[in-house]
Amino acid sequence: MARQVKRAFKYRFYPTDEQAAELSRTFGCVRLVYNKALEERTSAWYGEQRRVSYVQSSAALTEWKRAGELAFLTEVSSVPLQQALRHLQAAFANFFAKRAEYPRFKSKKKSRASAEYTRSGFTWRDGRLTLAKMSDPLDIRWSRPLPEGSRPTTVTVSRDAAGRWFVSMLCDDTIVPAPVTTAAVGIDAGITSLVTLSTGEKVANPKYERKDRARLAHAQRMLSRKAKGSNNRAKARRKVARVHARIADRRRDFLHKLSTRLVRENQTVVIEDLTVRNLLKNHTLARAVSDASWTELRSMLEYKCAWYGRELVVIDRWFPSSKLCGACGRVREKLPLNVREWTCGCGTVHDRDVNAARNILAAGLAAAACGDGVRPQRESSRTGRPSVKQETSPARVGIPRL
Repeated sequence: MARQVKRAFKYRFYPTDEQAAELSRTFGCVRLVYNKALEERTSAWYGEQRRVSYVQSSAALTEWKRAGELAFLTEVSSVPLQQALRHLQAAFANFFAKRAEYPRFKSKKKSRASAEYTRSGFTWRDGRLTLAKMSDPLDIRWSRPLPEGSRPTTVTVSRDAAGRWFVSMLCDDTIVPAPVTTAAVGIDAGITSLVTLSTGEKVANPKYERKDRARLAHAQRMLSRKAKGSNNRAKARRKVARVHARIADRRRDFLHKLSTRLVRENQTVVIEDLTVRNLLKNHTLARAVSDASWTELRSMLEYKCAWYGRELVVIDRWFPSSKLCGACGRVREKLPLNVREWTCGCGTVHDRDVNAARNILAAGLAAAACGDGVRPQRESSRTGRPSVKQETSPARVGIPRL
């Protein structure tokens, strides 16, 4: 059965000089309003133990516009400024619900330059998008069409560190579930092979960061030699950003193709609940782990499974998938990372990654069928955590990062 979802479509566009200047002013005003509202909320809480609501922040914004020193806020569209206050309200809601850390100030250099427009802040006519305070539509490169008959409800304009301009349009879209199949796959994440499937297939890790490491190092050396605050340093910084953007774009494209294939071919997808944050503390493997981008792959699998009617099962991180013999169920005490093939006491010879993927699949199917009552044989965990847990795809079915 088809389902309606909110979906973001991201395109690159090329602004005129006037549009670029207007958007740059808007980005600066959005950052200023966000930081000033955050400062007032922080002062009110730590000084008076008083919470400031969105309505109070909105009223304060009106007063700031009337003040002489901040009168320039009236020169840009008011919609992105109000959206900045709504984003701050959401950040505090997540903080008080213990879903996120305390909101941080936006940095001019490190924070993403963006502005969000709701329907009152843009005009959509005949497939052309015109933002508030602008007379001409944006010159958008339509790499793919919007859903037929759909109109954007929210538009987010952004500029990355490499100087590229993007517009993201949130639209209603109809997702048709993929045909039902009986296939299931277990996925073991790795570094040499990005993923190993329970079918025995190994997907090679493209290692995009490693391929461009020399180019990145050269650009960073050139940047370090430029005088701080100079135009040459700004140019060198953009060159470094372009190398990073090339790596990220190629990696994201590869992960999208891989995750789409896995979801289309399998009804059930089983993965491990890896703690990437802890793995990054290993300075020997941190760079390779970051380049593999397992977290982004899992995120893609989550929302694509939800879209296309697939089931995603997540195995507990303490499940000994690599050390468990898939033939007899015996768990090996130690298995160093450099051991890629091992022989069990029953005489079965295991490829470390393939065996792990098959054990992950078996545990995931047991969890999906019978719940956590069916527990694969394993060592007792000092944490007292269950051996297998099943996670359904979360209801953030809406907006993937494209």
